[in-house]
Amino acid sequence: MSSSNAGEAQEPAAANAAARKAGVGVLLIVAALAFTGMGLFMFNMGRDMSTMTQAVTQMGLDVSAMADDMTFMSGRMAVMADSMVEGQAGMSQDLTGVRSGMELMAGDVRSMADNMNDLAVNIRGMAGNIGTMNRSMSQMNQSMGQMTGTMGRMSVDINKFTRPETLMPSPFR
Repeated sequence: MSSSNAGEAQEPAAANAAARKAGVGVLLIVAALAFTGMGLFMFNMGRDMSTMTQAVTQMGLDVSAMADDMTFMSGRMAVMADSMVEGQAGMSQDLTGVRSGMELMAGDVRSMADNMNDLAVNIRGMAGNIGTMNRSMSQMNQSMGQMTGTMGRMSVDINKFTRPETLMPSPFR
């Protein structure tokens, strides 16, 4: 029995050793898989961190460029504001000149209106004088008509003096 017991005792020890070896092998495979998984995880995380670092670096460059653009734009806005102030001052001077010109023109228009009023008064007076002149000319025409009639009678009388025989009544006429 002892030989069969010894064989039987060796068999469980060999089975235990094989099971141990198999367990260690499985454990090594699981550890290798875990190590590989962790390595891939760390590799991907490193790559992602590198990408994020590049993105943050690019964002920093973009923010820096944006700050430069904002500085440039604020300078341009200051120039524009100065130009607007100068333009407003120039427009104010121009409008002052326009206002002065308008006041001068209003005075000239007022003077022209006064002159037109004086002209109307003179034309009214001239029309009255023309009416008087028309009446005078009418009277003169009447006087000339009377004078013409008188001269006609005078010519008859003068003809009578040149031929005195016509002054005496004669039966032969």
